[in-house]
Amino acid sequence: MSPRRSENTVDEETPLLRSGDPPMRETPLPSTQILVLLLLQLAEPITCLSINPYINQLVSGLPVVGGDERKVGYYAGILVSLYFAAEAVTILQWSRLSDHIGRKPVLLSGLLGTIVSIIMFGLCRSFSALIFCRCLHGMLNGNIGVMKSMLAELTDETNMARGFSLIPVIWAVGGTIGYGTLLTTTPLANGFDSPRPFIGGVLARPQDRWPNVFSHPFWAEFPYFLPCLACAAYALFSFVMAAVFLKETVDYRPLTTKFDPIEVNSGIPRGGTCEILEGSLKDEEEKPLPLSSLFTRPVLTSVANYGMIGLLEMAVTTLLPLIWSTSVEFGGLGMSPVSIGLWMAGYGTLNGILQYVAFPRIVGRFGPRRIFITSIIAFVPIYLMFPFENLTLRSGSGACTLWVLIMLQLGSISISDMGFSSVFMYVCSAAPNRRSLGATNGLAQTVVSIQRTVAPAAAASLFAFSVQNDILGGYFTYVVLLAAVCGSMFVAVQLPKTTWK
Repeated sequence: MSPRRSENTVDEETPLLRSGDPPMRETPLPSTQILVLLLLQLAEPITCLSINPYINQLVSGLPVVGGDERKVGYYAGILVSLYFAAEAVTILQWSRLSDHIGRKPVLLSGLLGTIVSIIMFGLCRSFSALIFCRCLHGMLNGNIGVMKSMLAELTDETNMARGFSLIPVIWAVGGTIGYGTLLTTTPLANGFDSPRPFIGGVLARPQDRWPNVFSHPFWAEFPYFLPCLACAAYALFSFVMAAVFLKETVDYRPLTTKFDPIEVNSGIPRGGTCEILEGSLKDEEEKPLPLSSLFTRPVLTSVANYGMIGLLEMAVTTLLPLIWSTSVEFGGLGMSPVSIGLWMAGYGTLNGILQYVAFPRIVGRFGPRRIFITSIIAFVPIYLMFPFENLTLRSGSGACTLWVLIMLQLGSISISDMGFSSVFMYVCSAAPNRRSLGATNGLAQTVVSIQRTVAPAAAASLFAFSVQNDILGGYFTYVVLLAAVCGSMFVAVQLPKTTWK
């Protein structure tokens, strides 16, 4: 029999509000600071994913391929994954540096690195040069972990859920732009077509699309420079906005110097993560801790859950366009790029609205732990819908049944996205102290970057292996993924009912 809890006992499972306490009023978000931060965050998917539409064409013209189209997918996959691999190597150090010198200098440095590396990428004419620029881009851009730290410092326990719900919204906006704009297509090495993101898809090879405007020989020599230039222009715009409007949230002066927290965070509501991280007034007594201090149960549990949901999500991101575009006889749906684009554009729009409007209310009602566990469970119908959709087409059940299954799948993906907002709250509240918030987020982002490097190739290879060898009718992929969901559930139940205290 377990011992009785005293009414005054306070531990990691103590609710933020007791049953008789009045609900706390939500603090308004600092709109200008949040807006600038989101503009900066949008720069990452725009710059790192814009190469996807034309990467196969770019690689196919390089000497390393030697005219063998069967090698295109291999070398293109290396270039796509190298960004996340390089990011995984340096993002922790960038995040730790932001604990010492402040968030803003690191963010501005990351944007400058993005501008330089993406322009260099557009001017490359050899595979080795492309590798160098792609790695440089990943190594110089450690902004995603720093931005999450800053977002935590701009919020408190009353509005943290709403603040972190904006992160999936940005990715939803990126998905809507990527799949929905103009719905043009690009041929892939495997014979299928995929939707073209706007910047990379429309602006690549402008001399062919607009020969009267781009008639200079430069555009024929560097046909993929224009999309890189557009990405660099957006990064430059974000740099200017951050330099002018973004306010520092970390006091990085020597701790012997007295400071006024209100002066440091002028224009920012006091209490950025203050209740969760013991209050900003204790900063005078705190300093960034060594890396070994991060290996605590709260940090490791939160990071492990972030890594698991990142793995499951990257598998979905990889398989969804692959399976939807694959022919029915090989386990797919045989959908056209336009159909995939319309579905994903609609989903991206509705998902962004749902995350911002519904998540804060839902997490306030049920708590972050229940939401996160539910988001992990949502991957079960997501993966199961793939074989059911294929079987529906094989049996000739009709388009209406297929549409219902797709809507159930996309609805489950939207539920799973809420898990990211929940786990962000756990990661930030697990930091040993306020001045180690950047290092904590950097560690979490390092793990997820590794997952982003490995998961796409692993998921696609597993699908191809299952189909080619007809294992369980080609559906062996989903057995493995469902086993991964079970493993993720074991890790998820280790989280406390509320954020770490």
